[in-house]
Amino acid sequence: MKPLSQERAPIYEALEEFKKMRVVPFDVPGHKRGRGNPELTRLLGEACVSMDVNSMKPLDNLCHPVSVIREAEELAAQAFGAAHAFLMVGGTTSAVQSMILSVAKRGDEIILPRNVHRSVMGAMVLCGAIPVYVNPECDDRLGIPLGMSVAAVKKAIEEHPRAKAILVNNPTYYGICSDIRSIVKLAHEKGMLCLADEAHGTHFYFGEGLPVSAMAAGADMAAVSMHKSGGSLTQSSLLLTGPAVSAGYVRQIINLTQTTSGSYLLLSSLDISRRNLALRGKEAFARVVELANYARKEINAIGGYYAYSRELINGDSIYDFDVTKLSVNTLDVGLAGIEVYDLLRDEYDIQIEFGDLGNILAYLSIGDRPREIERLVSALSEVRRRFGRDKSGLMKQEYIDPEVAVSPQDAFYSEKESLPIRETAGRVCSEFVMCYPPGIPILAPGERITKEILDYIEYAKKKGCSMTGPEDSEILRLNVLKDSI
Repeated sequence: MKPLSQERAPIYEALEEFKKMRVVPFDVPGHKRGRGNPELTRLLGEACVSMDVNSMKPLDNLCHPVSVIREAEELAAQAFGAAHAFLMVGGTTSAVQSMILSVAKRGDEIILPRNVHRSVMGAMVLCGAIPVYVNPECDDRLGIPLGMSVAAVKKAIEEHPRAKAILVNNPTYYGICSDIRSIVKLAHEKGMLCLADEAHGTHFYFGEGLPVSAMAAGADMAAVSMHKSGGSLTQSSLLLTGPAVSAGYVRQIINLTQTTSGSYLLLSSLDISRRNLALRGKEAFARVVELANYARKEINAIGGYYAYSRELINGDSIYDFDVTKLSVNTLDVGLAGIEVYDLLRDEYDIQIEFGDLGNILAYLSIGDRPREIERLVSALSEVRRRFGRDKSGLMKQEYIDPEVAVSPQDAFYSEKESLPIRETAGRVCSEFVMCYPPGIPILAPGERITKEILDYIEYAKKKGCSMTGPEDSEILRLNVLKDSI
């Protein structure tokens, strides 16, 4: 690939030129540069709605880019060290699903950890692939799933030699990284592809002293959430591919599900954010690491909380740790993570990323400043003083080994019946149940429901976790396969 200037932002530049043309719009969108919807214009501003335009020759077409979008993708590929990059406007969910659909069809096996995002399991439902789970180890104190051990991956490969790919979280929501280099090597030795869910790893490509990025590790595909730590608008993402993957075929797969009306607000935000990271990412993420390390030190000095970091590394299931992730265990304060999450928002006007049964995650990135860190630390100290209690009776286990009875696709589309949730023990689930965020399924289609899982769901609901997935929004009933298996 020829060297390109990372100072360019071709989509943004084309939009700026387009504005000068004073084109009269007889195309969509129907608000016609905001004139037809004055309330929306007041909310978003004239500059924003004037850039909400349709695909046309001067602005290229996301489904078949030949000019400015193609150049933006080439710049992104160069910045991220990929053979090709695809601009995605359906979020990293769309990128993950395109990644899975590109490598597997009905009946094909994919080796993956069970603590994957729902988008992975959604792709399994769509294409009919069969998951081969490498159940992650679990940290007993923190109650969080860890990475995949290399030995466990090797065993899965030996038992399923015809699997098409191995999927790795790089990192997990909590910042845990597997030994992705070794996993890539194992996959390639057996003719398998290695895919990475890098929803929370954009900064790995630009910061120093951070875990290795998927592309640098030799992975074949990676779904990267630019809107999380990269600074682009919500729902904008990248799908990166290596040289062993056909870019033309991946484009066909993406076009099966991605909109034909790509938002130029999202596309230009990807373009501008890539330029920002390429030019200033190293310095920006050095500041993020500094802030995160300071916050951990101050939070651990409060007492009761445990803001964990690289001391967890064991060289295998915790091969590395993303130090930008401000993950904090709350159980010794006597509060579930979700309770601290709610208290920070309701009592102190602080919105953190998520809280589960034993942990919280405050997401730090390029837009954070020291004053916000001080406010968070102060609020956590107050929460401990005002609301802390004895920790007896708190549940900490975050991962329950699943029993897969049928494939996700077969379960999702099979004949089903709805039962009161406590009557479903022993039956096979036909829908998803998860806390969101982080969006890791507690139950996925095709998995057998156990009393332990039902106890976990009931406890999570009681503590205030936001439960999503089932047809019954109150989660008083679950859909199960009609015929017992």
